[in-house]
Amino acid sequence: MLTGSWPIMPAVMLPRFLVPDLDGSRTEATLPPDEAHHLTRVLRLRVGDPVAVFDGRGLEFAASVAAISRGAVTVRLGASVQQALSRGISLTLVQAILKAMDAVVRDATMVGVDNIQPVVSANTTVKGSVVQKASARWERIALASAKQCGRARLPAIREVIGFERWLASAEPGGTFLLVEPGLTGPDTLTIRDLCRQPPPERASLVVGPEGGWTSAEREAAVRAGLVPLTLGRMTLRADAVPLAAAAALLAVWDD
Repeated sequence: MLTGSWPIMPAVMLPRFLVPDLDGSRTEATLPPDEAHHLTRVLRLRVGDPVAVFDGRGLEFAASVAAISRGAVTVRLGASVQQALSRGISLTLVQAILKAMDAVVRDATMVGVDNIQPVVSANTTVKGSVVQKASARWERIALASAKQCGRARLPAIREVIGFERWLASAEPGGTFLLVEPGLTGPDTLTIRDLCRQPPPERASLVVGPEGGWTSAEREAAVRAGLVPLTLGRMTLRADAVPLAAAAALLAVWDD
């Protein structure tokens, strides 16, 4: 199952705009108000300027600005942008919420994560009131990252839940618990080990908070069938860990 969605990029990337109801059978499309505002007020584009539009689910077209009227923008659709589907794996990042969660969402979108599941763990230090208001911001960050890197498919950002609740519904097989360098054991896999195994159709990468997983959380995760995974002996900054781990896994599983 090919799930990656990465365009063959032109030499100069066109300004890209999200049109969720994009219909490739039509010759024109209307930008949503916030995207129209960005085109007219921020980028100050004019009629005739070349752009690209995508629906966030993998469809993308080259286009040009056809009309601007009272904040409404219509674009004329051109050629479909060919998507180079290079991955046969759908990766979900299960991330214990960090203070730098905005950077995690940005980077996970950039490297090609398909789903982001924020969870609250025992060592999560971000206030619950802040977390509950963050989903809309994370969606905006994911959209901005997708525009910048040329990705045509937006990651699904799921509802924040407790780690124990997520663990109760975790599917066995293809689910990896990232552990700190000092907590590796005989059953801990390395990236090199994964190179020797056939890639799964889908996988989940579970990454802890700044303070790491508690021993109870690690034990519960292993009982639930999660496989401990290590990136090696280096200790990385918390918000760098999901980027490094997701990029490594997708590189190993790239077909």
